[in-house]
Amino acid sequence: MSMRVTVNRELCVGSGNCVATLQEVFDQDDRDGLVWLRVAEPPESLRELVEKAVQLCPVGAIEAERRTTAR
Repeated sequence: MSMRVTVNRELCVGSGNCVATLQEVFDQDDRDGLVWLRVAEPPESLRELVEKAVQLCPVGAIEAERRTTAR
């Protein structure tokens, strides 16, 4: 199983909850404070923290889609 993370910078209000939760995947732009992705397809080992970051976003600017890997 893999995961694809997307962010909507137009919705982001720069609360930083995602960055505080998972700096390996999320960061904030120094100019406007809005979220940007370091890793769009994080490893499965980070799944729980990605899901926590999604839940903590006050405006729903982060989405994580779980994908089944075809063999």
